[in-house]
Amino acid sequence: MEVLLLCGQERHTKRAFVSFPVFLPRLSLCLCYLLRSSLLLSNMALVNPFLCTTRTSLPLRVSGPPNQVLPRWTLCSQYSFKTSSLRSKQLRCGATADIKADHAVLVGPTSEEERKGDYDWTQEWYPLYLTQNVPEDAPLGLRVFDKQLVLFKDGNGQFRCYEDRCPHRLAKLSEGQLIDGRLECLYHGWQFEGEGKCVKIPQLPADAKIPRAACVKTYEVRDSQGVIWVWMSLKTPPNVSKLPWFENFARPGFQDVSTIHELPYDHSILLENLMDPAHIPISHDRTDWTAKREDAQPLCFEVTERTDRGFAGWWGREKDGSMPNFLRFEAPCVLQNNREIVDKNGEINYFSGLFLCRPTGQGKSMLIVRFGGTKRSPLAKVFPKWYFHQNASKVFEQDMGFLSSQNEILLREKVPTKELYLNLKSSDTWVAEYRKWMDKAGHGMPYHFGHSTISLPKEPAVVEHAPAGLVAGQSASSPTKGGIGTMHAPNFANRYFRHVIHCKGCRTVVKAFEAWKNALSAVAIALTALAILLSGRQWKVLLLASAALCSVGVYACSTAIAMNTTNFIRTHRRL
Repeated sequence: MEVLLLCGQERHTKRAFVSFPVFLPRLSLCLCYLLRSSLLLSNMALVNPFLCTTRTSLPLRVSGPPNQVLPRWTLCSQYSFKTSSLRSKQLRCGATADIKADHAVLVGPTSEEERKGDYDWTQEWYPLYLTQNVPEDAPLGLRVFDKQLVLFKDGNGQFRCYEDRCPHRLAKLSEGQLIDGRLECLYHGWQFEGEGKCVKIPQLPADAKIPRAACVKTYEVRDSQGVIWVWMSLKTPPNVSKLPWFENFARPGFQDVSTIHELPYDHSILLENLMDPAHIPISHDRTDWTAKREDAQPLCFEVTERTDRGFAGWWGREKDGSMPNFLRFEAPCVLQNNREIVDKNGEINYFSGLFLCRPTGQGKSMLIVRFGGTKRSPLAKVFPKWYFHQNASKVFEQDMGFLSSQNEILLREKVPTKELYLNLKSSDTWVAEYRKWMDKAGHGMPYHFGHSTISLPKEPAVVEHAPAGLVAGQSASSPTKGGIGTMHAPNFANRYFRHVIHCKGCRTVVKAFEAWKNALSAVAIALTALAILLSGRQWKVLLLASAALCSVGVYACSTAIAMNTTNFIRTHRRL
């Protein structure tokens, strides 16, 4: 991924937007180079966790109120001193693929009794959407596993979440509209408000009462640190202590770049990919001019915490002799990679890469990515957010082909991952830890793929491969793949429907570039026609030069639109 994506290391979110069109390609190239270099050395140091060897104790996530301090913070700090000898041993060890070495480092449940626990996937908070992207004037249809939900803002500006079906004839309420803050089903006009109560049925006689059964199921939602979370249990009251709270995001001066993406593979495969820093130099070679395939090398890991809700530990590059990155995975779908860097003045700067992965059905997932820090490069202000967003989409599309194929193989083979994966101690520690955690909690999910256990999904996966090669990619990368019509025609094979429709900022930018493109095209045509009609040579030259500049603007706008809506196509080199 752009270099941040995985394990909080990928930088795809920090560099994902550029606001103005590329009128001068060479100048833009230079500016991009300066930005990336600056981001790498400052607030983007998290992106490439190998730039700094300073390491301190880092809490990744806190459950509960902002002022609550959890004991595990202290545990992390203690581990940073007590495990120094262990870390030295790890730094001396090389890549190991044999079963004994893997078992020695990657400990999981060893008996059926240990695997059985009291885990219920519904008694958790799931990330629904970025608060800033929730539409003000329309309902939003979303899914958590196989549960269909509808999210909207009522007349008081309060977020409401209902089951996405009308009690009348089961029509989707997300296909409806908002009338004075009430959610209306567009099938027969039934309207709902508050806690799912039906307040209007147009077909009822004036003296008839609305049936008490004419209501919808409601889910509890919370707006926390810029993310809308939903409690999926309808039987158990919301457990506020489980609502994620991220300490770094509440620090003074902390700024982040947030993106949201819809992806065609299972959330467990997505999480596995995000906690795998070893693939970055290979999969995202030169994506941001820092990931280079020649930098692929052994990594070192140290697991410092294992619980029924996840695991945590430190990691880094073997050749650096240190592990400055602290990763934490926490149920059901929160992954964070943190880092602290001490500057020359002794001031501590905090950096975080946060990944919130929501399962949206077998073979599908939605990811909220948030990268930020307490220190930001001034050059980052020069470039607009949409540039960083489109670059982040490119990172995910680079992974899309092999991750969807991985999803397909897991379903076809129908065996646990230990019978399929050849995990290396020097690269795959977090992957193995995650699959072993699935052995503990997977029985409480609709389906799971664990290290030693497996529970197959009831519905087939959505398997989609990224196009490879210029010929295959020509139509697949186009926003109108298959000749459907306009860019806005539903087609989930392109970037527009993976990201832009979920991002208010990028939608606005695309519309603006389209308007400028049309206006500049009209002006260019008018100037050319006027130049033909006039007889004066000087006027002809001036008008034609102006028309040429307008044409350059049209090209720049078209390029910017394509950057936001066109899939990345991997071209294979024949050596």
